[in-house]
Amino acid sequence: MKILIIQTAFIGDVILATPLIQEAHRCFPHAQLDVLVRKGNEGLLQNFLGVSNILIWNKQNNKHKNLWSILSQIRKEKYDVVINLQRFAATGILTGLSGAKERIGFKKNPFSFLFTQKIEHDIDGENQTHETVRNLRLMKSLGANENAKPILYPSLSDFESVKDLKTKVYFCIAPTSVWFTKQVPPTKWLELISSLQELNKDALIYLLGGQGIRKSVWQ
Repeated sequence: MKILIIQTAFIGDVILATPLIQEAHRCFPHAQLDVLVRKGNEGLLQNFLGVSNILIWNKQNNKHKNLWSILSQIRKEKYDVVINLQRFAATGILTGLSGAKERIGFKKNPFSFLFTQKIEHDIDGENQTHETVRNLRLMKSLGANENAKPILYPSLSDFESVKDLKTKVYFCIAPTSVWFTKQVPPTKWLELISSLQELNKDALIYLLGGQGIRKSVWQ
C-alpha cells in the first residue's frame, strides 16, 4: 500500500499535520508513507517514524513549473491513497489528478469535485475545532484517532546543536507570521516578554522565526 500526505504550507502547518502522519503509520505500519512539503520544511520530517519518502515542492522558484513536475512524480508512484490537508487550488490539482483510488481532502478546496472523500472544514462558529482534529478527520474512515497529538523526532545531532543554548531556564517565542490575521502587535509581545522576565529574571528568552524577526523592532 502507498499513501501520500500533502501539506505544503508553512512550518507550523507541517507540525500540526504530524498527528495525521503518525496515525497513518499506526493504522498502516507496513505501508509506504510519503509526505509532500514545501522546500525548506523537509528537515522537520527527516527522522519521522514511518515516513518513507519526503517529496519537496519548490514554491520560490518556477513554482508552477515545479507543480507539474511534482504531479508527474506523484502519478508515477501510483499511490493508493492521497490525503490533502490544504484548501488551495494547487494541492487540489495534485490530489484530484494523482490517479489514486482514494483522494481525500477538504470540501472547501476548489478542486474537491475530483476527490473521492470530501470532509467539512469547520473554522467558524463558537465551538471551533482544533486544526489537528480537523486534519485527523480526513483519515477517520481509515481508522485515525482524533486525540493524536503533534510530535517530532529530533536527531541526536539536533540535540547536540542546541546543547549550549540550554545552559539556563529559557522561553522560546515565535512572534512573527506571514499571515496578517495571525500577527500580534510587537507591543503585546514585549509585554509578554516583560511578564516572563518578572517570573524568572535569570531566564533566557529566544525569539524564533525567519528573517522578518530581525527587523529593528526586535533588535
